[in-house]
Amino acid sequence: MCLGVPGKIVDIDGDIATVDFWGVRRQVRLDIIDEPAAVGDYILNHVGFAIRRIPEESVAETLSLYEQLMAEAADDAMTSDIRGEIAAASAMAPEKGRA
Repeated sequence: MCLGVPGKIVDIDGDIATVDFWGVRRQVRLDIIDEPAAVGDYILNHVGFAIRRIPEESVAETLSLYEQLMAEAADDAMTSDIRGEIAAASAMAPEKGRA
């Protein structure tokens, strides 16, 4: 299954974006995204690559669907994949208070 996890771009440096996923920040490549993205845009991330920019009019609905899925389908394989992506990002994030 190909899974994309939505996140908000908070910074861009060349082809690398820092993206916020439910409070966890992770670096994501922008080389293959379907259209240009900017700080403040939401993207779908798959294995470290932005694969699609989420249109502004679809952001709220997309985030709501993912949050509902994670809340109601705790044992679902897709939910496990989403939580795995977030956990992996958490493990890679620098500890707070460290330079």
